[in-house]
Amino acid sequence: MNVNPINIIVCLLLWCHSPSFGQQKNIIPLADSVKTMAEDLIKKGFNAGDGYGEVWIRDFNTFMDVACKVHDRASIRKSLTTFFLFQQKDGAILDGYVPKAKTAGAGYNYYYTNLAPDYAGHKNTVETDQETSLVQAVAKYIRNTGDRSILSDTIAGTSIEQRLGMALHFLMNARYDSTYGLLWGATTADWGDVQPEHDWGVELNADTHKAIDIYDNAMFVIAIDDYLTIAQLMPGEWRYWTNTRNRIKKNIRKHLWDAAKEKYRAHIYLTNSPFPASFNESEVYYHGGTTVAIEAGLLSKREVKQAYHKMQENVKQAHAATIGLTLYPVYPEGTFKNKGMGPYSYQNGGDWTWFGGRMVTQLLRYDLMNEAKEALQPMLTRVLKNKGFYEWYTPANEPKGSSSFKGEAGVLWTAIMLLKEKN
Repeated sequence: MNVNPINIIVCLLLWCHSPSFGQQKNIIPLADSVKTMAEDLIKKGFNAGDGYGEVWIRDFNTFMDVACKVHDRASIRKSLTTFFLFQQKDGAILDGYVPKAKTAGAGYNYYYTNLAPDYAGHKNTVETDQETSLVQAVAKYIRNTGDRSILSDTIAGTSIEQRLGMALHFLMNARYDSTYGLLWGATTADWGDVQPEHDWGVELNADTHKAIDIYDNAMFVIAIDDYLTIAQLMPGEWRYWTNTRNRIKKNIRKHLWDAAKEKYRAHIYLTNSPFPASFNESEVYYHGGTTVAIEAGLLSKREVKQAYHKMQENVKQAHAATIGLTLYPVYPEGTFKNKGMGPYSYQNGGDWTWFGGRMVTQLLRYDLMNEAKEALQPMLTRVLKNKGFYEWYTPANEPKGSSSFKGEAGVLWTAIMLLKEKN
């Protein structure tokens, strides 16, 4: 076959001026700038952001990598250990703790402990990720620092290692549904902490519709993997958690994976749905839960790539900016009593780099470099444009929520470091 050299030159010129070429050429300088910004922000402390006085474990877990880079071990250990000071007798872990002076007007049902007299703690009971987030955070601390001695620290005569086990056992005792062999929580939007049946919606109540979703269970798989890696377990305990993990993974695939639609089901309801029959929830695609499932190793490389393309398709349909889009299609107006959960707002279709950045890391893990760069660039660009990190964004890319949001900074930092390693 004869090939015209002029055609080759034209194609090369077109490729060099294409958006994808520009992304890959320019993304490292953008990434370096955002990396520095992230480090500078995390140096300021461990609270979640300007809008939060608390140190939240679900947030702290996601900026632990960069925290270990810019903070001394002692301060990180102290912040992690404080969560265990509030651990309940049944093993439950709180969401966050805050200085008592900052509790006025916050509205949470705070609880206290003599072990941390200067702080108050609270737990959004609609969630099922506090325990798993803490196990993951401790594992990240150990991986980043090599400091395993934290596991032998004792609180009221019980070691941190034992307390991690207590936290995981809490989930099996209090949040395990034997019919499906999976964890349950309240009905929320993907990974969110707002149920639709209440004006605020952060606590289980008589109106709660219990449900099983992919996010909670994928977080559990990751946490068990981490626990098996860092803990020195007796053979019986090691077998118990290995078998539990394998059973959870099997049941996720059996009950939550919709093979026909190649997506995870939004919810399996233990009774019935809180949403009107006119809304077809089976069409809803959860970006965040899917991302965490990929992190848990629950999808093949082909399925990871397919998930990414589906996310980008949803971004186009929603006229959104990045794959941080929480979910699509969104829940209709009025389906959540909390007014902040309207369509394309907050966790109902808001765009969260907090999860979009994690998807970039997973794309890199699966050597999907072009896809990772394509997904990452708009996230970096808006951080630089806004001169900071924000909690979430509207489809029009307007920054919303807490400014100086450390979860966003943390996941971007982790993605950037892996990108630079693989580039």
